[in-house]
Amino acid sequence: MNNQITIQKSEKGWILELPDEFAESIGVEKNSIGLLGYKDGKIEVEVLPPPSPELKESVDRIFNKYKDAFEEMKRLGD
Repeated sequence: MNNQITIQKSEKGWILELPDEFAESIGVEKNSIGLLGYKDGKIEVEVLPPPSPELKESVDRIFNKYKDAFEEMKRLGD
C-alpha cells in the first residue's frame, strides 16, 4: 500500500489522489480523484472517476499535435 498522498492546489480548491484503500472503502474506483473545496463554513468533496482509456488517448493525441503551441504558451506565461 502506498502511504504517500499527493495534493495539488488549484484555483478553486485542492486536488487529492485518493489512496486505493480509501477508494475501495468508500466504494469508488481506484485512481479516483477528490476535489476539495470550502463553502458556507464546510469542506466539500467531489469524487471524480479516473479518466477512461479513450479520454487518455484523446488527450495524448491533442497534446502531441499542438505540443509546440503549448510550449510557446508556457514560455510566454499564458
